[in-house]
Amino acid sequence: MASSLPFVPQRGDMASYSESLFPESDLIAQARARGLEFGIPNTEQLVGSLIRYLAELIGASAVVEVGTGTGVSGLYLLELPHLTLTSIDAEMAHAKAARLAFDEAQISPTRYRLITGATKEVIGKLADNSYDIFVMRQTRDSGDSDYLVDALGHAQRSLRPGGLLILDSVLGGGKVADPTQRDDQSIARREVIRAIRASNNWRPLLLPLADGVMVATKSMAN
Repeated sequence: MASSLPFVPQRGDMASYSESLFPESDLIAQARARGLEFGIPNTEQLVGSLIRYLAELIGASAVVEVGTGTGVSGLYLLELPHLTLTSIDAEMAHAKAARLAFDEAQISPTRYRLITGATKEVIGKLADNSYDIFVMRQTRDSGDSDYLVDALGHAQRSLRPGGLLILDSVLGGGKVADPTQRDDQSIARREVIRAIRASNNWRPLLLPLADGVMVATKSMAN
């Protein structure tokens, strides 16, 4: 059910205008508020809508995401009735919050797996050619500069040919576009963008949406 919040246009603010036209459901808003209360990050509203749109567009049935948050992204995806979700996070508290959100939405536990553990190890165990979409976010244990490039190999391996890789917050809210920013996360994000752009294995698109989103289609030949 859509939120009952009124449409309030804000002059010249395209993001607020778009969000107001397509408001989040009350259940998603509750999960997002829970994240804000406990300092747990979640995907931005327009990015959640984009991920769900892409999942529906390609008829995705199996999605894996790294970075569970409080279940906001998962709720967007699980609105699609034939989709199953594998969500990975290093923090047990995040998984518990997401499970609460999914229970509130009356989503069957058979439609999702919540896996906690070192994300580097978990994604290394994902089955080959098994997922339609791989959503990647940096988590607490994934801040080193080699992490995203290493994870790229696992994403390519676990995605089916023609599957989508989605890198959420890949521009770091503008830090990646600023060469003076030399923190590990900004370096990691620049490196994975370069690696995808230089590879014949991906057909990418980089969008300045929210904190930056890269969408890349895995080559049908791989």
